[in-house]
Amino acid sequence: MPSRLKNLLKTVAATGALLVLCDNAWALRCGSKLIKEGMVEAQVIKLCGQPVSVRKLGHVLRPYIIKRPGGSTGLHSTQHVYAGFHQELAVSELLFNFGPHKLMRLIRFEGGRLTSIETAGYGHLEKKR
Repeated sequence: MPSRLKNLLKTVAATGALLVLCDNAWALRCGSKLIKEGMVEAQVIKLCGQPVSVRKLGHVLRPYIIKRPGGSTGLHSTQHVYAGFHQELAVSELLFNFGPHKLMRLIRFEGGRLTSIETAGYGHLEKKR
């Protein structure tokens, strides 16, 4: 096999390994802090500042999942077990405007926990009242 092809295969394998090891894609930086899935709403507001808008969207039913240690020792794995009932979670969306040269972010919370981060176009300068 030519050395050029070997180098290409090594590069592809290394890139694939890095992608597997990377943190989840639903993350955002507020200053030097990382905001990611599972964080509490109050914690996100503390790190990113007050949102431009807050929308209360209602409620959603989700299965209640219990996390238990798995395996014989329970040290290295976790089982997710359905508890047999559902929980009703309040759903809200917060819109953060980081200025005209950055993308706005629409952050969705279910039960006070961050579930998704979406882009919402470029921000704008806030008018002073």
